[in-house]
Formats: sequence, C-alpha cells, structure tokens
Amino acid sequence: MIIDILSGGVRGGTSLLFAGLGETISERAGVINLGTEGAMLVGALGGYAVTFHTGSPWLGVLGGAAAGALLALVHAVLVVSRGANQYASGLTLFFLALGLTALFGVDYVSRQITAFTPVKIPVLGDIPVVGPVLFDHDPLVYAGYVVVPLVAWVMFRTRAGLLLRSAGERADALGVNGYSVVAVRYAAVVSGGALAGIGGAHISIAYANSWFENMIAGRGFIAVSLVIFAMWHPVNVLLGAYLFGAALSLASVLQANGVDVNQFALNAIPFLMTLVVLTVLGKRTLRKAPDELLKVLETAKA
Repeated sequence: MIIDILSGGVRGGTSLLFAGLGETISERAGVINLGTEGAMLVGALGGYAVTFHTGSPWLGVLGGAAAGALLALVHAVLVVSRGANQYASGLTLFFLALGLTALFGVDYVSRQITAFTPVKIPVLGDIPVVGPVLFDHDPLVYAGYVVVPLVAWVMFRTRAGLLLRSAGERADALGVNGYSVVAVRYAAVVSGGALAGIGGAHISIAYANSWFENMIAGRGFIAVSLVIFAMWHPVNVLLGAYLFGAALSLASVLQANGVDVNQFALNAIPFLMTLVVLTVLGKRTLRKAPDELLKVLETAKA
C-alpha cells in the first residue's frame, strides 16, 4: 500500500510539478498568476483535443502547452503592459477558462484517444521499491525528472536566468543595463503558462485519459501555494509536488486496498495541506520571495 501511495504521488504529482515550475518562473520575474488553474484547464482540453484529432499524445502535449501559453499571454498583456491588478487578472482568466472549456469541451466528453501509457524502464524498473515508485510511469513523468534540473540550471547558471531573477529582484537594474523588463516578464509569464498547460495535458492524456468539465479540480491553486512551500526553487517544487500528489492519490489507493474510509474527507486532505502550508510557512518564506513580488503582495495587503 505504501508503494502504491508513493507511486501515485509521483504520477499524480507530475501535473503539479509542471504547473509549479511554470509559476516559479513567473513569480521569479515578479508576476503572480492565479490563472494557473485556468492555464491547466485549457491545457487539459487543448491536449485532449489535439490528441483526439491527430492520434498523437506528443502533439497533444504541444497543444496543451500552446493553450496554456495563450491564456498566460493575455495575463501578461493585462498586468505587464496595462498595469492591471495581478490577482484580479488571474482569477478573471480562470473563470474565462472555466467557461470556454465547458463550451468547447462538450464535444470531447466520452471520446476515446490514444493516451500515454506507462513505460517500465529496464533494470531500473526492477529495483525493489524504487523501481515501481520512480521508473514505471508514462513518458511525461520521466520528462519531469529532466525538466526540473534543466529549469534550475537555466535559472541559476545562465544569463537568461540572471535576467529572469533580476526582473523579480531589481527590475530597475535591467533597464540601466539596456534590457527590457517588459520583455523578460512576458517571456516568464508565457513560458510559465506553457508549463502549466503541459501539466493540464498530463491529467487528460496520461492520468485520467479522458476529458470532463473542470477536471483540474483545484490543482492549479495548489500549484500556486506549492511555489511558496518550495521557496521559489525548482528542486523544492519537485519534492512538494510529489508530496501533494501522494495526498491526492491517498483516497484511490485506500479504496483499492479495501480500506473503509470517507472518500470526500480524504479528497479534502490536499487542500487542508495547502492551508497548513500557507499558515505555517507563509511569513517565514516571504523572506525568500523576490523583492518585486513582495511589492505585489504588499499592494494586495494594502
């Protein structure tokens, strides 16, 4: 049972991982996107629709990324170019995504697709405990293993990462050195939305293998709080995503093993964890937040 929970944490946490990485990139540039839930939702529908029409789940991933990036682009226009309130813009886009996916997704309910299937890695997949937990999953799970160190390397070891962090820490320094803060933030928000879209696509074409209305069910908001839990570091996002993923998988694993528990109470655990994280770690982790992000938070408090 423990192995099933841990394995389910990795599989179920992968969508949170991609969305959390995307939000980390955006917030490192000084922009909060509460529309991550919406980006995951349009990514789930976009990924499912493209997979249905093309028969290729890999093209579905690209479709999900494009849909998430497009919604995030609207957020970037509103908050970076037009100076709109970041919280209001993100929530508005979430409700927009909710309505659009309900409208255009009705044609894909109960449709069959060629979804991703688990691929057991030879040798590694046969290692006791570690094998079934880490090396017997769909390809997007393995992609997550690669994306995390890649994002960390870009963020902390490259000029692009320095520009990204400067946009969130010392935006005025970018202008002095001839760089555009607007361009950096656009790139961060849009790429963050693309990753969130991939997270949504993972749910529809690799995890649930179906499409239904509002299937993200709050995972995007969990991903936003996950960034605070991770203190804006990609490696910590991975650990937190799998922790929250284990909580999400707990209900199904216990029921599959014949444990008589209240499913609705177990389904509430990830959201209770989110509240605990925000309550216990909120003020402590604010010290690690980018300075430009703190300005946004202070404006919201005022």
